[in-house]
Amino acid sequence: MKPKYTGNATVLALLFLLTVQTALAHPLRLSLSEIEKATDQEKLSVSLRLFLMDIREALLFDPENDELAFCQPNEAENAESLLLSYLDQFFYIKVNDKKLDLNIASKRLHGEGINLALAVEFEFPLTEHISSLEIKNAVFTDLFFDQSNIVYVYLGEETESLMLNKDTPIHRLDL
Repeated sequence: MKPKYTGNATVLALLFLLTVQTALAHPLRLSLSEIEKATDQEKLSVSLRLFLMDIREALLFDPENDELAFCQPNEAENAESLLLSYLDQFFYIKVNDKKLDLNIASKRLHGEGINLALAVEFEFPLTEHISSLEIKNAVFTDLFFDQSNIVYVYLGEETESLMLNKDTPIHRLDL
């Protein structure tokens, strides 16, 4: 006699795969950026921290792929240019309505395992007073519906905290 198929095995297999996928992904879908101009400095410093798994997903479509190996001796020659090309689509800063060109000043890794993050630093010389600052941070919103991008802005005595996402990727500060 042939056993009757109820579909329970399929449901259990799908639940198992979803549990394994969730266990392999880091729990937070966010990036952190800080924009700072000290009162006594003539430069704008920008720090952007991104989970390495998310970078790999965005650039290589594989969160486990370590082909680019940021900040490692075997870092691929095109790693920075691939990252900058991606960021150019999803991240910018405009000072007084002029978009700043992204050039990496430094980068380093923080954390470990699935929580390993790449910190990228940018510096921009300033020749004029900042009257407006526009920030777009839509990194990874093309990949993850629940991606949030936290932005801290420190301009002398002025501070601002922002939460940018797919629905609100841009914020403008008029000073």
